Formats: sequence, C-alpha cells, structure tokens
Amino acid sequence: MRCLVVLLAALALSQASGITRIPLHKGKTLRKALKERGLLEDFLQRQQYAVSSKYSSLGKVAREPLTSYLDSQYFGKIYIGTPPQEFTVVFDTGSSDLWVPSIYCKSNVCKNHHRFDPRKSSTFRNLGKPLSIHYGTGSMEGFLGYDTVTVSNIVDPNQTVGLSTEQPGEVFTYSEFDGILGLAYPSLASEYSVPVFDNMMDRHLVARDLFSVYMDRNGQGSMLTLGAIDPSYYTGSLHWVPVTLQQYWQFTVDSVTINGVAVACVGGCQAILDTGTSVLFGPSSDILKIQMAIGATENRYGEFDVNCGNLRSMPTVVFEINGRDYPLSPSAYTSKDQGFCTSGFQGDNNSELWILGDVFIREYYSVFDRANNRVGLAKAI
Repeated sequence: MRCLVVLLAALALSQASGITRIPLHKGKTLRKALKERGLLEDFLQRQQYAVSSKYSSLGKVAREPLTSYLDSQYFGKIYIGTPPQEFTVVFDTGSSDLWVPSIYCKSNVCKNHHRFDPRKSSTFRNLGKPLSIHYGTGSMEGFLGYDTVTVSNIVDPNQTVGLSTEQPGEVFTYSEFDGILGLAYPSLASEYSVPVFDNMMDRHLVARDLFSVYMDRNGQGSMLTLGAIDPSYYTGSLHWVPVTLQQYWQFTVDSVTINGVAVACVGGCQAILDTGTSVLFGPSSDILKIQMAIGATENRYGEFDVNCGNLRSMPTVVFEINGRDYPLSPSAYTSKDQGFCTSGFQGDNNSELWILGDVFIREYYSVFDRANNRVGLAKAI
C-alpha cells in the first residue's frame, strides 16, 4: 500500500510541476534524481501529506472553510454541546482560549450574536472558574465549562469552553463573528483553560500535530486545515522557521528591506504570525520609516493613505526570515475602498514585537507545526 502512495505522490508531483517523466540512470534512485532537480523536498512533503490524510489510523484531517469579511476578518463554523449549537469564530493564532457569548450576557453586543445555552446541552459541565481575557482591542468576562466541541469532522469531547457574561466596549458589537477559538500555545491560555488544538492532540484526534491556513486574496476559498499540509494551496516548497518562544507563534525576522536597503528591524527582531490580526503591526518608529518609503501620509484617523495611482511605482517591502526573502508587493500591503487606498502597515508604540497578520498570510501559506515547534511558509497560490 505504501508503494502505491509513493507512486501516486510522484505522479501528482510530476503533473503539478509540468514534468512528463524523470529519467533514471542505472543505479540512480528516485530520491537522487529528484534532489538533482531541486524537487525532493516538495515531493517528500506531498508524499507525507498523502500518507497522513489517507492512511492515518490515529486521527483525522479536518478542513474548515473560512469566510472573509472586508479582508479584515476570517472566520468559520464550530458547534458546541449536545445537540450541537452553531457559532461563528475567528480561528486566532494570536490567542489560546475558546469562548462564545452565553445566554447570561444581556448586553446588546451579545444579543447581536448567537449565545450558548448550557441548559440545552446534555454534555455541558460547569467548571466553576472565572474567565477574563483582554485583547489588543476588546475584552470579555465570563466563566469556564466543559462540553463537546465539533470542528468540521473532528469531535472534541470534554473541551474547556469560555462563556461570556460581559463583553465591554463596542468592538465585538458589529463583528461578523460570535467568538474566538485560540490556536496559540497553552502557556498563553487562561488558568484552567486547555486550547482546542492541544485537546485534539492529546486525544490523537488529528492525523498530525500541525495545522495550516490559506487566506484567499479574493475572499473566497480560504481554508483552515487541521492535521495536514495541503500542497494545492501553495507553489514551490515550504521554508521552515523555528519558534523562538512557545507562547505566540513567535520567530526571528532578520530584517525588513526596500530596494535592498534595511529600513526596519535592523539587526533582527521578533515577530508573531497572527491570523487574528488583519494588518501588519510593528514598532511605530520602524513602521514610520516604511510609510515614508512607500509614500504613505497620515490621515485624521491615524491611518496612512497612499495614492491609488502610484501603486505600480511603489516599492516592494521585503521581510527576510531565516535566510529567505518574503516580498510584499504594493497590491499586497495596501487595501482599496471606495477609491481610497490605505497602507496595511500600522505602528504600535507599546510593543517591540512585529505582528504579521492577514496582510502577510494572504501572500504566504502558513503551517503551524506543534510537533516540531516551527512555522512553515510558502508562496500562496
């Protein structure tokens, strides 16, 4: 059976790469022939994907389509309880807790969204522990319980779930999602809370201890894949970057350059890959240098505008990560709305961390590998 998988993977690689055949000289292995043509790494990744997604007896591969709202929010469906109650959540690699509004939250922000009713779930258990979470924008207060959580075809029993009783402010009032499902490390989770993906790994519910994210630039076809890498969403090969601190998905950026000149992150800096952030944040002093280099000017709302007519002549901004360049073109780092173009770079006076949000992830298919504590990046299709 394994030989069949190898053959199918080789055929798939051949078709995807436009290769009709790979001639093998006497004594030359397929591995050596692929290596000479620079195709070995991609072939092994595709073979590994085929094996894990078709023949793993320990867990499943789950694919959850993500809906885009104005290219600023990407969210999907989950179900909580027995019988299941449906919720829309942001799958957020920048946090680690799962929470949704509850019937005990009476404010307008909660009434505008689906609210979980624990009385209607036969599998719900109240943990009796408080929960308080503060995000970059917005916060929630509530309590923790246990219940069954379903994501795509994976049923995750005895999962800790946060139920909000208060959601101060208005940031969540007009959001298109109900709650947040955190996918960062457990060290970032609230006390007594176990992240969903950790519970899945502990119970061997996923084929591999990793997940991957594809964000479609056109807002359709975005996908979260749990337990597998899907080569149909990227070109070339994955480049692996070691995680430097197991809280966020944090790693080292070597520099940020424009036209070959370092304009920011000189000498290296720390960054996180965050599906829950729509833009690309950096220290204000560094971001200002980038805004000046691309010709962006600050408006009265604190955002930076660019002349839409200048997009073709604006420079590419390049992030060098673990020895490889990841360029962002003007069309990637700007957004257009009603004839106005806005920079996707934003400064933060309070943090030395760079946050590579959806602006970056739309360009680069991202793999979050818990088994090896690393991030994989490849050019998205």
